[in-house]
Order: sequence, then structure tokens, then C-alpha cells
Amino acid sequence: MSEVRVPTLGESVSEATVATWFKQPGDTVAVDDMLCELETDKVTVEVPSPVAGTLSEIVAAEGDTVAVDALLAKISEGAGATAPKEAKPAPEKPAPQPEPAAVLQSAPEASAAPSQPDNGPMAPAGDAPVDVMVPALGESVAEATVSTWFKQPGEAVSADEMLCELETDKVSVEVPAPISGVLQEILAVEGDTVAAGGRLAVMTAAGGAAMAAPATPAADAPAPAPAPARADVENAPSANKMMAEHGLSGDQVQGSGRDGRVMKEDVQKALAATTAAPAPMAQAPRAPVPADDAAREERVKMTRLRQTIARRLKDSQNTAAMLTTYNEVDMTEVMAIRNEYKDLFLKKHGVKLGFMSFFAKACCHALKEVPEVNAEIDGTDIVYKNYVHMGIAAGTPTGLVVPVIRDADSMSFAEIEKAIAAKGARARDGKLSMAEMQGGSFTISNGGVYGSLMSSPILNPPQSGILGMHKIQNRPMVVDGEIKIRPMMYLALSYDHRIVDGKGAVTFLVRVKEALEDPRRLLMDL
Repeated sequence: MSEVRVPTLGESVSEATVATWFKQPGDTVAVDDMLCELETDKVTVEVPSPVAGTLSEIVAAEGDTVAVDALLAKISEGAGATAPKEAKPAPEKPAPQPEPAAVLQSAPEASAAPSQPDNGPMAPAGDAPVDVMVPALGESVAEATVSTWFKQPGEAVSADEMLCELETDKVSVEVPAPISGVLQEILAVEGDTVAAGGRLAVMTAAGGAAMAAPATPAADAPAPAPAPARADVENAPSANKMMAEHGLSGDQVQGSGRDGRVMKEDVQKALAATTAAPAPMAQAPRAPVPADDAAREERVKMTRLRQTIARRLKDSQNTAAMLTTYNEVDMTEVMAIRNEYKDLFLKKHGVKLGFMSFFAKACCHALKEVPEVNAEIDGTDIVYKNYVHMGIAAGTPTGLVVPVIRDADSMSFAEIEKAIAAKGARARDGKLSMAEMQGGSFTISNGGVYGSLMSSPILNPPQSGILGMHKIQNRPMVVDGEIKIRPMMYLALSYDHRIVDGKGAVTFLVRVKEALEDPRRLLMDL
């Protein structure tokens, strides 16, 4: 007897609701057959069968709330292991027994008639269609927007050639061709919102290229085919209940679940849209624009990344008790060390010696003395972190992103510079994954590269501190009773005053200043 348990649901998610059971007690199941779907506040999680057998008991019914690792069902492996031979496992178990030639000859016969529409995407050759699916989008990311199609129906593509680009709240995701062949049909056009695991397009394998190209005009007609299929898909019970309570019909809610099924969060979005739609007009109506001015304006929809940036920054202001303290640092010693060793550093480590590694090291040093700047609030608890996952804010053509350098406190200057260079290049190319931008405990933002002389950086929730670097500018300073020209930089520390007091914030900034003005303190851990 094998147990089916609730899988890990994602960072800070501890429970879910059982939305739908796709199998019932007594049904035979194969390994990885989908048993049920769980619904969390953010995403829908599919639970596959860990073994082949018979579903003997369902412990958590639809609508039940279950915690991580809770028991969902039980599967008996004995009797059920042989029963599914007539269905799915048939091609798997006999496969090693016949000769390879026999397998290849029987495959076209099996897929020639009724099985072609259902099993076509798994066919290795011929003119059977192959679905192009939305890839995994990252933890807690359930949907994306189709940004750009680089290929059009009828065009030949090679395996792994980029077909389209998807845009999520954080990053752009490239979708490569799963096979070599012809793009037969595009199911999700530019601007459409697609769920993880959804269908994007249909391809035909290389062997069917001659037939696929002429078929593209006809293939455009059945484009609405997915819509009728949704009528056969059962919505999440919680979604049906909420729609009934608020008098919404199915056509008023855009489903984001598997095969277009409506989830609880879809209903919440629809309700928010109906109630909040008039709000922007009431709060901030746009002044009338003269006709000649309106003709010269251009209205462009905000990208998902820009919308997320705007929302998160405003949430940060609304949530944290944010305060900023300032200081200035004399960069003479850092610049002298950099000029003296930059050539040797590049020769040995293959990366340029910049200022960011000095600042990252200085911040790690200061965070040891003032750990609350590296902490976060979780409910009524303060979570102190005995590590430093350093976020390095980077501007890209599509917006600001913050890749994270994990365990920066245990890295050398060269390792930090290499990590910054690699992640900066990936950020500019839109190649960063969600995992590379999660889990940061403290952030450094360098507005000086754009010429900023002074600014107040905004916290990156749930972090409690962010250091703002600025432009290095020669200014007259009093040094040992004499006026001298020094390369000075303003530093700004924005912090969450709920857990960081003014004393701690000022102490942190002073320690950073001291470490940069006398880098030997870093070596001596002073």
C-alpha cells in the first residue's frame, strides 16, 4: 500500500484546498497519472500518482483544506499493477520484448486512426501533431503573457529553435521548439495570457513537413476549438461557490487553470476588476486633452514586469515604516587599491575589479554587527538570518530586476565580481530565472552608474534594508585641518523602522563607511 501525500507547495505556503479528484476509488492508475489538483492562494498544484496500481481510498475529499505532507489517498500496488496493461502501460511493458523493427512498424498502425488526435503529440515521427506547451514559469508563478512570436504557421523550425517569448511578472521565458518540423498552428496569440502547462501551438514532425505547410490556411479555422473544450472542464469547487455567492456566470470569469478551468483566484480577480474598475477614474481622473495634443500621444499597455514593479514598490511604501539615513564616504583608498591591482586581478581571475565587490564585502561586514538590517518580519516574529543573500539591483531595457548572490558573506572579491558579471549579463539578456531573483536578504542599488548624486532607495520586501550607492564626485573636504579635493560618494540606507532603530541604521552605515575608507579593516575583521 502506497500513500499519496501533499507535496511542497512553495515558499511560505503551508496549506491548500483539494480542488478536484480526477480518479475515484477502484480506478487503475499508472505512474505519474494525475490524481487530483490542489489549490493554494497563488497557484494550482497537480498531484501525480507515485506508483502504478489501484486507487483504494481517498482520504481528503474535494473542498478539504490540507497541510503540506498530509495524507491525500492510498494506492494498492498489487492488483492494480497488472490491470492497466490494457490502457496506458501497454506500450511500456512489452516494449523491451519485441525486436526494435517490430516496434517501429507497429507504431504507425497504432496511431493511424482513432489514437491520432489524442496521442499525436507523443508520436516520434510522421505527420502526427506535437503540442508546444507553456514551460514551468517558476515558483508561485502560474501564468504569463505571450510577448512575441518569432515563427509563423507554415514555417519550418529546428529542434530547440526559439518559437516565442513569454513575459511573466519577473522575467522573460523563451519557448524552444520541442522537435524539428513545421509550425502548424498558433493557439495563443501575442497578448494572450496563458497558464503554466497550457498549449501554445501545434507542430508537425519533420516527416510531415510537406503536408503541414498547405494545411495552415485550414488550420486557422479551428482556432476557437479550445473554447468548447472548456465546457467539459469542471471548475474548482471553491470557484463555483464564490461565483454563486456573487452572482457571476462562467463567461464573466477568465479561467487560468488546466484546460481553462476556473480557479478561486480567477473569481477573485474578476470581482476585483468589477469593483475596482471605476476607482482609478474617481481617484485620479485624467485631465481633458486637446484634440491636437491627443493626436500626438501614444498609449502603450504596461508590461507585466512594469506592473509588478509598480505594485511591489507601492506595497513596500504602504507596508514598511520606511526611513532613510545618509552618510558620505571618501573613496580615495578604494580607488587607489583598485588602480594598483586591477590589471593583476583581471589577469588572474579573468574578471575586472569593480567597486561593487568592495561595497558587498563592506555590507556583509556591517551586517554581522547590525543583524536586524539583514532580518525580516514574519507576522509577530523577527527572522534573523545567519547568511547574506545579497541582491544587486540591475537596470534592464524592460525594467529593474534584482538578481541575488547567495552566501555573499562567504565569497571572495573575485567570486563576487564573477557572480555580479554573470548575473548582470543574464539580466540584460532577459535570461534570469525566478530562482535567481528570490530569497535575497539585503540589497545594494547603484544609481551612480546613471549619474545620480543622491536618492532614497525603496525597500525590496520582505527585506529590511537597502543600500543606495551614488556618483563619485570630487569635492573640497577638510582633511587634517587642510582643504583637499577628494573623490566623495553619498551613501543612503533605507530601512524598516519597525525592526531597525535609528541607532542600528546609523551604526551600519558608519561601519560601511569605515570599511571603505580603510579597506584593511576588512582583512582584520574590525
